[in-house]
Amino acid sequence: MMEKQKLLDALINRGMIKWGNFTLRSGEISPIYMDCRSIISYPPLLRAVANALWGKIKHLKPSLLCGVPYTALPMATAISLGQNLPMLMCRKEIKEYGTKKQIEGVFKLGQDCLIVEDVVTTGGSVLQIAEILKKHDIQVKDIVVLVDRQQGGKEALLAAGYRLHSVYTLDGIIKVHI
Repeated sequence: MMEKQKLLDALINRGMIKWGNFTLRSGEISPIYMDCRSIISYPPLLRAVANALWGKIKHLKPSLLCGVPYTALPMATAISLGQNLPMLMCRKEIKEYGTKKQIEGVFKLGQDCLIVEDVVTTGGSVLQIAEILKKHDIQVKDIVVLVDRQQGGKEALLAAGYRLHSVYTLDGIIKVHI
């Protein structure tokens, strides 16, 4: 398993963590931007991220995983394959054709599911997926994330009854790389 500092360096060297002056979706300006979408092009790095995420939550022994669309889906898939753990895929909206399912995969009512996310800022995307899962009687208690931007997401998730487990925090990344 790649140690935490080497993994962070690899994410920076591959351009997934960028330094500069960036406008976030919220409109805020940030000196750091995280974009893990290209991780799918680096299988060893994707595997290392999946291992780091799993290392944060393996003690929870979840019975299902669900990645937040879209960037976290490959991360959840890598964990699923590495741990032989079933996965669900959640659509943000219901399709108007085909099976019209919002959740793909096999599950039992009341089963517990761990949500996987790449970056949490306000927690909005995670809360949306958690609510969809809850509507289908799937239990969500925990979320694992690669980076917590420390901009209210952890607190919003906690207020909604969820625990956030992060591999990195924004402050931790900045302290190491300034």
